Amino acid sequence: MEPLFKPPLQTQRHQFVIDFIKRNKPKKVVDLGCSGCSLLKRLKFCREIELLVGVDQNGAKIKKKLHGLAPVSTDYLQPGFDQLRVELYQGSVTQKDTRLKGFDLVTSIELIEHLHLVDVGLFSDVVFGYMTPVAVIVSTPNSEFNPLLPGLTGFRHSDHKFEWTRAEFQSWALKVCVEYGYEVEFTGVGQAPPGQQRVGFCSQIGVFHRLRGRDGCNMLFGDDVDDVFPYTLLYSINYPSLRDNNILRRVLVSEVVYWAEKLKRGWMEKKTGEKDAFTRCYTVDGGEECISEQCMDTEKQTAYGGEMKGPMEKCGVSEDEQGEYKEGFGTNGHEQQVLCTSPRCVSVPLAVLWSCCPKVSALSGSLSNLRRLLMDDPKVELSQDGSAVLVYNQEQDRDDKEDHNNLEDRGYTEGSQFCYSAVDEEEWEAV
Repeated sequence: MEPLFKPPLQTQRHQFVIDFIKRNKPKKVVDLGCSGCSLLKRLKFCREIELLVGVDQNGAKIKKKLHGLAPVSTDYLQPGFDQLRVELYQGSVTQKDTRLKGFDLVTSIELIEHLHLVDVGLFSDVVFGYMTPVAVIVSTPNSEFNPLLPGLTGFRHSDHKFEWTRAEFQSWALKVCVEYGYEVEFTGVGQAPPGQQRVGFCSQIGVFHRLRGRDGCNMLFGDDVDDVFPYTLLYSINYPSLRDNNILRRVLVSEVVYWAEKLKRGWMEKKTGEKDAFTRCYTVDGGEECISEQCMDTEKQTAYGGEMKGPMEKCGVSEDEQGEYKEGFGTNGHEQQVLCTSPRCVSVPLAVLWSCCPKVSALSGSLSNLRRLLMDDPKVELSQDGSAVLVYNQEQDRDDKEDHNNLEDRGYTEGSQFCYSAVDEEEWEAV
């Protein structure tokens, strides 16, 4: 049998919430009656949200599905500046809990019909009178649509205590607005078939907005002053974010190590003639400059696999009197030192890394902050004055080690030959 709704009705309800979040950008969102956390799993990708909370009376169902809200490996490998905290609670929506006050958005998707009618008033008082969120989205079945659902007798779910008509739902919603200082607009999802639109949507939705001047009015009541915590916290997690200094330092160090090694390799390839990494091309203010082939790409590869877009960087190349190469970064015709080298290491100035590597500058914010974040990190060795990163030439070390081994082998061979000669001489004298 062909499905009645495309996409499925649950997907349409969830998409309605996501579209609302994209338009209004709430930072703190709580989903009441989160059940299997299906909505929360989609909301965690909304970059506007900083605190995402789920509440349900069935703690076992939450525990069974909460793993879907945990960060994945890419969240740790490529953290962003967005921050997200997820919390899951076991509790009843008819009970007040201080931790749920002050949210920007409360969602109640197909929940209210699971309450007894005597508890609907408690639900209204908790959500609109105590929590006082900026906005509330409530969806519930439209009983007028039921005759169009094939094979349905009675309510849509065995646990439903009631199902409202549009008039009943609107009557409750308007009463809430009068009592608690909100305004509401009615809509829904799940279009009726052609010619049957008179029954309305399959799921009716009320979107409530708190009126101005309502902020903090719940504090006028004495029983709301005391903090109450009847809910049980089942799960909480902070997603990795670059706003965490430890994570920021880890990512920045990886980028610095990656780019310093890349600049060193470019210098070594040019020096050995394996690759012409720099091509002289034009003159600015009488000084010869060049464009690095690596800088000609507008998309810069990063150590964490992402791409950073930045302006084309200009690099000058000069050679001092002793024959050591020093590559310079050109800025308005002025040249400053970029790379200087000894047989064992290459010194990459922090100013060059900050200027030429877009992600390094974006992460650090300033040259002084870059130096501060790199100090005392075991993965980075700075020069004595802290102005440059020292990158050691491993190939040179291997060559030196091989030469040393060759010398040792040759010395052993010569020594052996000398010993054999001495023995022969003794034997000759004995004869």
